[in-house]
Amino acid sequence: MKTNLTAPLGVRLRRTFLAGALALIGTVGLAFFIDFLIFRIRVAANWNPYGSVVVDHYYAVGEKSGKTEYMFDPPQPQPCSHSLFPQSGYQPCWYLSRHPEQRTNV
Repeated sequence: MKTNLTAPLGVRLRRTFLAGALALIGTVGLAFFIDFLIFRIRVAANWNPYGSVVVDHYYAVGEKSGKTEYMFDPPQPQPCSHSLFPQSGYQPCWYLSRHPEQRTNV
């Protein structure tokens, strides 16, 4: 492959950045596709595709005085998917186990 070293630096940097961005997008897309296939195989074969993680949920209500009032719900199990990316509308179990507190701003 012949490289054009006489091209201006800006053109070469733009080409390099574009190639890197396309490679990154392609890699993430391929990883999501493979994760989707593995998850669908686990669903079809009933190989434990779903799990649950106990999550503490609370509401943060902003008051007129500038203070924030917190209202806590009792801990509840939340369904999740055993996958790398979110699948079937569920967050991955690895993410929920690392973020067991769910906050809703009101």
